[in-house]
Amino acid sequence: MRYMEQTKRQIDWATMLVPFAVVIALMIVFMVVPDQSKAVVDTLRSFFGDTIGIYYPVLAIGSVLCALYIAINPKYGKIKLGDIDNPAYGNFKWGTMIFTSTMAADIMFYSLIEWALYGGEAHVSELGSVQMWAPTYTLFHWGPLAWGFYVILAVCFGFMMHVRKRQRQRFSEACRPVLGSKVDGMWGKVIDVIAIFAVVCATATTFSLATPLLTKAMGTVFGFDVSTGLTICVLLLICLIYTITVLFGVSGISKLAGICSYLFFGILFYFLFLGGETRYIIETGFQSLGNLIQNFVGMSTYMDPLRENGFAQNWTVYYWAYWLVWCVATPFFIALISRGRTIRNTVFGSFGWGLAGTYMSFIILGNYGLAQQLKHGHDLIGFIGNGGEMYDAILMIFDTLPLPALALMLLVVTMIAFYSTTLDGITYVASSYSYKQISVEEEPSRKIRGFWALLLIFLPIGLLFAENSLYSLQGVTIIAAFPIGILLVLIIWSFFRDCKEMRCPEVRKTVAGQLHKSSTKA
Repeated sequence: MRYMEQTKRQIDWATMLVPFAVVIALMIVFMVVPDQSKAVVDTLRSFFGDTIGIYYPVLAIGSVLCALYIAINPKYGKIKLGDIDNPAYGNFKWGTMIFTSTMAADIMFYSLIEWALYGGEAHVSELGSVQMWAPTYTLFHWGPLAWGFYVILAVCFGFMMHVRKRQRQRFSEACRPVLGSKVDGMWGKVIDVIAIFAVVCATATTFSLATPLLTKAMGTVFGFDVSTGLTICVLLLICLIYTITVLFGVSGISKLAGICSYLFFGILFYFLFLGGETRYIIETGFQSLGNLIQNFVGMSTYMDPLRENGFAQNWTVYYWAYWLVWCVATPFFIALISRGRTIRNTVFGSFGWGLAGTYMSFIILGNYGLAQQLKHGHDLIGFIGNGGEMYDAILMIFDTLPLPALALMLLVVTMIAFYSTTLDGITYVASSYSYKQISVEEEPSRKIRGFWALLLIFLPIGLLFAENSLYSLQGVTIIAAFPIGILLVLIIWSFFRDCKEMRCPEVRKTVAGQLHKSSTKA
């Protein structure tokens, strides 16, 4: 009884419930006064994404440079995240968890169709051919600058959790070296509420975006009409899978991640070797990588100051803001599973595994669709440009494959597994947020994990009944990225300040011991 009472006292109900209350209130406003609320959100979105849009590319470039700096510098790179002799997870298991629990949820959807969205952009036409630049931009927006947000924060959180061994796994705690005791008061509460609010919005919009593809694919295979009821059933199925998995803790997430990786390789094999475009896919991917490397700096700094086409604001700024919002949960999970690795290994390993999985998906799946556009006369760019649904365009791509029904079922199973794995990681991190104090070795209770699992699926279901609110919530998500960017800077600053506090005997002894172990093994 005493233990239960103590556990209840440790739960931070404000951090758990306030963000959801705010999101639900916004949804109600969007449904009751859709036109007025949309106008307000559009105005704010225009300010953050257009007027001060340069804020997001600067943060993206700065994050990558910081990550590379601390990895290369022996002063930081040799620090081991934790006091165990070997990494908690082997390289392959670690790498698959990084990929499947981060971007993989969106990968399948965007890999198939994003090239077509770029194909209709004036900026792509100005640069040259669709063949050259549409696949290049997919690799750019899902490349190092996107992963840089995750990697730098994963290092900062890993240092906080495994080296400093702080008992609060939160954004606010990561800011303690700079803000001091203020994180224990109102400022800490504000930081944590903003963080949870951002990840709830990001989760809801991601689910709401891709679920229609799942339902349409299932309707095509089994021959039934797509309905709201079917979509809800799909969401509940995903919820059931990731709820069961997350109840088993990190070990359950690890097993599901392994299954996801094999399903992912299966669908890549299907497109690459059974679609009849193997040579084109490989050569286009090779060419796109070269074009990206050659033009990376220019693409990273392109802002369209005269606003001649709006490409930078509509796409690049949007993506950097979107990755920022996802930074709340993803880096914590990467940090959690990176115990026993050096900072250098965590940085280069996260970049390596993340980019490998992401680029394989975009090169194989995306370039197959591009081949249908440029070689076989399927005008998918024109179809979308004339108001056609992206989901229908994806189904048109699958119709060109041998045994399209089988390919669609493989897509459905893979996407459900990916979304389940991604939500596993988010649920686990959000559950840790629910406690005022929790060590790295402790796992959140199953009740708390189950609570978050249900709440994270509740909002997407609600959005199905309020179509107008989805776009608005996406706008709110982009707006929420602004304070997350400020917190990103504070956390990086806190990391460097923490590392400089070697005058503290305890910290100096811990880090020195880790450096000695690393140098001995090397």
